[in-house]
Amino acid sequence: MQYFIGIVPPLDYKEKIISFQKNWESNGFINVVEPHITLKAQGGLTPDKRWLDDLETLCRDFPSFRITLTEPKFFGDYVVYLSMQSQELYQLHNKIVRLINPSDSLIKKYFELEDFVPHLTLGKTYFGMNSNELNEMAIEAQRLLMPYPTFDVNQIRVYQEIEPLEYITYKDIALKQQ
Repeated sequence: MQYFIGIVPPLDYKEKIISFQKNWESNGFINVVEPHITLKAQGGLTPDKRWLDDLETLCRDFPSFRITLTEPKFFGDYVVYLSMQSQELYQLHNKIVRLINPSDSLIKKYFELEDFVPHLTLGKTYFGMNSNELNEMAIEAQRLLMPYPTFDVNQIRVYQEIEPLEYITYKDIALKQQ
């Protein structure tokens, strides 16, 4: 059983992304998890959940902040995603990674700390799409997902894997309200 931590966009925009993703029948990513921004990947988030109380304490002291989603970008030719802007997102990511304290190899494996690129995945070749479809998706995202929103982040979400490659909400954790 694996866990990861994410940030969910506002409900109306989340639904807009889901509707957009469904335009590609080959996009199996929509069956894996809801649209989200990964804040902390699986590395170090152990099934015993000893890290959860410390995570809640950290979040109680970390102020809510804003994120601005921006234009589509790519990881190679295998992932298309919406990029974003938020210094606080990087700060929170770094604090959580340091709190969880995964091994250096897990930090590298999951592209954390210096390698962290916050993103909201739209489609992946690993889940059925091909690179031509991803290119089309990036073009269509500029047309159909604009204007890209700026939104307040008041909580983070811990996801739990219930089946291989299927994640659901495990727990929402509030950030400090300003």
